[in-house]
Amino acid sequence: QVQLVESGGGLVQAGGSLRLSCAVSGRNIFLMNSMGWYRQAPGKQRELVARITRSGSTNYADSVKGRFTISRDNAKNTVYLQMNSLNPEDTAVYYCNGEGAYYHQYWGQGTQVTVSS
Repeated sequence: QVQLVESGGGLVQAGGSLRLSCAVSGRNIFLMNSMGWYRQAPGKQRELVARITRSGSTNYADSVKGRFTISRDNAKNTVYLQMNSLNPEDTAVYYCNGEGAYYHQYWGQGTQVTVSS
């Protein structure tokens, strides 16, 4: 059974930084097609924030380019999202996602990020 557990969310002032972690069990992350971070703000649809593919290619939402960085540690089976220069518009629940074989999607339970102005 594949499980994704996020951590690292919290309350931070605008301009601050947070690092989210997604610990994966039940499947090696390097076997996943991709790992990613999504977020969902109140009243809005869930959106892709950042993704890293099996080959190591990354892509980001335009709103976070230059501020957020996705990375992975295969030895720890963990994916990270370093978030810098946070602003109130980044406030959301952040979800870790893994795409496995046959495009099967795995999701974590989410971690709240709140940025105060």
